[in-house]
This record gives sequence, C-alpha cells and structure tokens, in this order.
Amino acid sequence: MIDALLLRGVVTALFVATAVMFAMATWVHRRAAGYVVSGALHIVMAVAMIAMAWPQGAALPTTGPMVFFLLAAVYFVVVVFAQAGHRLANAYHAVMMLAMAWMYAVMSGNLTPAPAEGSVPAGGHGGHHHAGHAIPDVGMAPPSAATPPFVTALNWVFTIGFVIAAVVWLYVYFASRRGEPARPTTWFFGIAGQVTMAAGMAIMFAVML
Repeated sequence: MIDALLLRGVVTALFVATAVMFAMATWVHRRAAGYVVSGALHIVMAVAMIAMAWPQGAALPTTGPMVFFLLAAVYFVVVVFAQAGHRLANAYHAVMMLAMAWMYAVMSGNLTPAPAEGSVPAGGHGGHHHAGHAIPDVGMAPPSAATPPFVTALNWVFTIGFVIAAVVWLYVYFASRRGEPARPTTWFFGIAGQVTMAAGMAIMFAVML
C-alpha cells in the first residue's frame, strides 16, 4: 500500500507504538471491562494497520476485516447511548472503526470501476502490482485513476479529520498530565496511543489520495 520504504517504516513504528501503549493502558485499567474491550479493539486495529502497510498484508482478504470493524463501530455506537460518560470519545472511536472498515472497502476495489480487460490499473503501488502478476481478487487492489469522486472526497475528509484528531489528542495528553501530575506515566498511555493512532491513520488515508 505504501511505496516509500521510509514512510512505511514510520507508519509501522506509529502503529507498533499504538499497540504497545494500548496494551499497557488496558493492563492499568484491567478491572474495567469496557476499557478492556476498547483497548483490545484498538490493538487489533493497530495490528491490522501494520499489516495493511506492507505488500504481504495488503494481499490478505478484505471482507472479514471489513465486517469486523463495522461490528466494532456498532459496539462503540451502542456504548455511546448505553453509558453516560466519555460519549464524545466513544463516538470518535466509532468513527475510527468505521474509517477502518471504509479503508478495507476502498482497497478491495469494489468501489471503483473494473479496468478494461488486458489493461493495467493506473496508480499502482510498488510491491502490490507487478507485470505478469495479477492482484488476487480477495486482496487489496490499488486505487485507479477512475476512482469515483465520492471515494476521493471521503478519503480527504478522513485524512484531514485524523490530522485534527491527532492534534486534539496531543493537547488532551499534555492537559491531562498537567491536571493530574501524580498519576503514573502508564495511566496516560491510552491517550498517547490515540495520538499515534490518529497520526498513523492520517498518513494511511493520505497515501490513498
């Protein structure tokens, strides 16, 4: 999905850091069942994003993960209405899971017109398409020049949205540290994980433009 090896490494590092920080945060809040479920979903999402950034992972089936993250989005929507606290954060988590499902839908190629027989899709990514090697039907297909405008528009929305989210979560992180200086560092890992997650998502959607 990402041509540049350096950028691929940066994205991988961001999501590895995300998975580690959410694992630590989940351990700190292990007595709260809702936090454990949320943390686990974020860890799964981080691992999925790492796989998506590499050619081997981009060739994996998309339908199963897409359905999984749609269900994860539904879970957070239910939590928004079922719990009084953290509604804004849970709504954001729902949008993030929905964005993940959207990314799988776009990369599956089902939202773009099928290329003419014998033609090579434009905009192919290195490592994902080589002459003489067809992209598997169940894997991720690179976006083509015929990408519908609504797909590009929504990818722009998610790109800008996650850039803003990364900045907001970074502000929340430092504000929380100032407000509760006595808290151990591990207490803030969940917020830090949101920063790296949003930054990684912004990069991944920017690559799809």
